[in-house]
Amino acid sequence: MNDTVSRLAETRAAIARAAGDVERRPEEVALIAVSKTMPEEVILPALEAGQRVFGENYVQEAKTKWPALRERFPDAEVHMIGPLQSNKAREAVALFDAIHSLDRESLAKELSREIARAGKAPLLFVQVNTGEEPQKGGISPGEVDAFLALCRDHHGLVIAGLMCIPPADEPPSPHFALLAKIAARNGLHGLSMGMSADYEAAIQLGATHVRVGSAIFGARG
Repeated sequence: MNDTVSRLAETRAAIARAAGDVERRPEEVALIAVSKTMPEEVILPALEAGQRVFGENYVQEAKTKWPALRERFPDAEVHMIGPLQSNKAREAVALFDAIHSLDRESLAKELSREIARAGKAPLLFVQVNTGEEPQKGGISPGEVDAFLALCRDHHGLVIAGLMCIPPADEPPSPHFALLAKIAARNGLHGLSMGMSADYEAAIQLGATHVRVGSAIFGARG
């Protein structure tokens, strides 16, 4: 598993360079190591090397891995970065430190209910479909302001920031810039944007959280 550790170090160095290029501090950028589909034995070397923030796509998969890993590394954070079904809100609030895929009112309603019930509030990011792709989740850019007001004023949610996944066949930087613009006019600091192929560009456009999987753990089977 030395490859994982060396790739993690390379990713951290690249984050530092990208941040430095725009006079940002590397610690302003949270590296989310995307551990979806990866078994515990692949994740352990990253934990042992000091990585503490990880991303998962599915509630059920995270439930099979992270309770045991957190017994050994209680300061580890697990972020939900995939689509979240409303009927999984209770489990998600209990399990995750952040949810990056809030994208509809029914989910906002369930999260509000479960946060009140559990007395525990994960960081919440609203997913924005910057490319307005029909196959992707997310709020269209023109509807984000109203959705944020609904989440805050009607459902009492505290929103930490915005998240996007740019279209695969388009340059990502305009999408990152759009997300940053929407966040700024709504008083939001958090920008969850950038993955293995484009996280350096995202950092230069203000990303506070980058979601990096294959660049750390290698190609998934």
